[in-house]
Amino acid sequence: MAVSTTGAGPADPAARRAPLDAVPSPALVLGAVASVQIGASLAKSLFDDVGPGGTVLLRVLLAAVLLCLIWRPSARGLTRSQLMLVLGYGVALAGMNFAFYAALDRIPLGVAVTLEFVGPLGVAVAGSRRALDLLWVVLAAGGILLLADLGGDDSDAAGVALALLAGGFWAAYILIAARAGAAFAGGSGLAVAMVVAGAVLLPFGIADGGAELLEPGVLAVGAGVAILSSAVPYSLELEALRRLPARVFGVLMSLEPGMAALAGFVVLGEALGTREVIAIGLVVVASAGAARTAERAPPARD
Repeated sequence: MAVSTTGAGPADPAARRAPLDAVPSPALVLGAVASVQIGASLAKSLFDDVGPGGTVLLRVLLAAVLLCLIWRPSARGLTRSQLMLVLGYGVALAGMNFAFYAALDRIPLGVAVTLEFVGPLGVAVAGSRRALDLLWVVLAAGGILLLADLGGDDSDAAGVALALLAGGFWAAYILIAARAGAAFAGGSGLAVAMVVAGAVLLPFGIADGGAELLEPGVLAVGAGVAILSSAVPYSLELEALRRLPARVFGVLMSLEPGMAALAGFVVLGEALGTREVIAIGLVVVASAGAARTAERAPPARD
């Protein structure tokens, strides 16, 4: 992301130094994680006005506008393989965000994020034959079963299924994002994919939100969601990835379910029981362990 150097010449090294340079790398990752979860909490406040579909449409479209202004991508000259790649990228982004927001409408934020984490965890351990990775799978499976509360009176089967579906799309996003990063310069591929995702979500968002999508107050909150869930964490993660080993980055990102539970409690008043807290802890440990032993950490969501 570009950094303003107003008031100093472009040749001045001090002027080129970003404000984030003084921030410790772990703090950047934790800041990104916190920003995403606060953004999700803010998004949930829009559900009564425009529903999950309208909320996710606002987030993705506004984020697409912001990313296009930053990266200024062009569809000209794209090869057929690049076009197919960016279309798949956009569909994965749309499915991941829509399924997650639909789950968030039914279950607490901490539970939804924890269940969704099966996506990156699955990618991290896929194809591994190490016994240690089997331990992470068992821990995560235990946490997921506790959260699903199969047969329990408090379980929301549809919410659980939607969160797991979001995790499946997240896994697809990780695999496609790795290829897109090599096929496109900077964030141009992501910007185009966000436009595709917005187009995919358009009918669902309009059906859910209707004319309320154009209300100034709704647009203002939607812009806040887009900034907190996309622009801020994307910038912080990019800077952190320049300094941190991939494994360390992955371990820190594994704190996201715990941060989601905290954000849900502080912002939304969503208190979790002992069973949910233990389950989230199991998934956090499994994700951190898998990231620590993986060859490389999976990309974070945008």
